[in-house]
Amino acid sequence: MEEKTGTRPHRLMMQNRAALSVSGIRDVVSFDENQVVLDTDMGLLTMKGKDLHVSRLTLEKGEVDVDGTIDSLVYSSNESYRKSGESLFNRLFR
Repeated sequence: MEEKTGTRPHRLMMQNRAALSVSGIRDVVSFDENQVVLDTDMGLLTMKGKDLHVSRLTLEKGEVDVDGTIDSLVYSSNESYRKSGESLFNRLFR
């Protein structure tokens, strides 16, 4: 599959700390009920909270919706993740 090199518009829309829509997603790094880590064009985005649930994921469009109680959103560098070259789905289906 061909990897897209262009950047997509990156946008976060949160409603009442209970629903978050994110665009500009390249990959889902990891997720569980307390933390979701996304690879975005702006860096790794780590969401922490309680009862987090990925309700919609469209990697082709680069969009994800997360429901639950969102406590924090933190960006960090994604250079080391990009160098590893493995997505969550590649690791799951070895």
